Amino acid sequence: MLYHLFNWLHSEFDLSGAGLFQFITFRVALAVMLSLVITTVFGKRIIKRLQNMQVGEAVRELGLPGEVDKANTPTMGGFIILLAILVPTLLFAKIENIYIILMLLVTVWCGMIGFIDDYLKLRAKRIAKAKGIQYKKADADGLAGKFKVAGQIGLGLIVGATLYFNQSVVVEREVVGTNQQVVLQSKERLVGETVKIIDGEEHRFVKVQTPITTIPFVKGHEFNYAKLLPKTWEDYTYILYIIVVIFIITAVSNGSNITDGLDGLATGVSAIIGAVLGLFAYTSGNIRFAEYLNIMYIPNLGELSIFIGAFIGACVGFLWYNAYPAQVFMGDTGSLALGGIIASLAIIVRKELLIPIFCGVFLIENLSVILQVSYFKYTKRKYGEGRRIFLMSPLHHHYQKLGYHESKIAVRFWVITLILAIFSVITLKMR
Repeated sequence: MLYHLFNWLHSEFDLSGAGLFQFITFRVALAVMLSLVITTVFGKRIIKRLQNMQVGEAVRELGLPGEVDKANTPTMGGFIILLAILVPTLLFAKIENIYIILMLLVTVWCGMIGFIDDYLKLRAKRIAKAKGIQYKKADADGLAGKFKVAGQIGLGLIVGATLYFNQSVVVEREVVGTNQQVVLQSKERLVGETVKIIDGEEHRFVKVQTPITTIPFVKGHEFNYAKLLPKTWEDYTYILYIIVVIFIITAVSNGSNITDGLDGLATGVSAIIGAVLGLFAYTSGNIRFAEYLNIMYIPNLGELSIFIGAFIGACVGFLWYNAYPAQVFMGDTGSLALGGIIASLAIIVRKELLIPIFCGVFLIENLSVILQVSYFKYTKRKYGEGRRIFLMSPLHHHYQKLGYHESKIAVRFWVITLILAIFSVITLKMR
C-alpha cells in the first residue's frame, strides 16, 4: 500500500525520497526492520496478553530434562510471527503481484490450521481443569490428523493450480540469433513477448508458461515435469504437478511442526532457510543476475523478496523471546505456518528439488519419527516386543536423552542448516 502512495507522491509532486520505494532492496530493508520491531516490541505485549488469558503449554512428562520448567509457558505465540510477516508485506509490497497474493493466502491458511489445533488443545486443558482432572497433553486433543492433512491438501490444490494455470506465472527466455521462431518444449505455452534494453542493447524475450523446476548438478539446470509422463499422458501434466505441490507442502509443514520441540530450534532453522530462498527469489527475479548465473529468469519474482525479508525478520525477532529459556512457544499456529511458507516459496522460486538439501533438518526430523515408529511396529510384530532405533524421536529428543543441553542441540542444528544452505546456493554453479 505504501509503495503505491509514495510512487504517486514521487510522480505527482516529485517528493524528495519518495522514489526510494521503487527500489526492491530499500523496501526489503524496511520490511525486515518493521518485522523486527513488531516481534520485539509488540511481541512482549502479546506474550503478556497470552499469559493473562492463561494460554499455557501442557507438558507430556516424557522424562526430558527441563520439561517441568516449561509448564504453563504461553503458547500460540505464532500470532507474533504471522503479524510480523503480514503487516510489512501489506505495507511495502505490490499486493497485486500474484506471488505476494499467493504467499499471503498461504500464511493465513496455514496459520488458521495451526490456530484451530492449538485452540482445541487449550480447550481440552480447560475442560480437564474445570473437572478437577490433571491434564496430560495428547495429540488426540488437537485437530485430528485427517483434518490437518485435508487443509494442507486444499492449500496444495490452490497453490499448484495457480502456479500452473495463471498467466502471470511465467518464465522469460531470451531469443538469441536472427531466427525469430521460438521452439517450445513439451507442455510449454507461449503467452507473450517483450523487448528489454540491457546495457544499451535490445534483447527479445518470450514469456512462457511451463511446468519446469531447477534440478541441481545437471547441465541446463532445468527439469520439465512433463518428462515424467508418457507422451500420450502429457495433457495431464497439471495433475502430476499439483500432486507434487500437495506432497511438498504437507511434508515440509509437518517437518517444521515436528522440529518445533526445543527452544528456538524451528525458528532459527526457518530464518536460515528463509535467507536462502530470499537469495533465490532476488537472483531469479533480476534479469542481470539470472543471466550471469545462467538460471531461469522469472519476471516479477523479485517482489517476493519483501515478503521473505519480513519472514526472516519475524523469525529472528521471535528468537528474542523463543530462545532458551523460552518465554513463549509458537505452537502449531507458528510451526505449521513456517513450514507451509517455506514449502510454497521453494515451489514458487522453482527450487523444490533442493528442499531435501536446505530443509535437511526438517527431513531428518521427519525421517527419525517414521523410522522409529516403523521399526517399533515391525519388531513388535516379529518379536512380540517393540524395539527402538533412537532413545526417543524426533531426533532432537534423542540427543536430549544422551545428555546434550537443548540450547546446544538447537545451535548445532542451526549450524548444520547454515552449511546445507551454503551448499544449496553453490549448486547454482555446480553442473
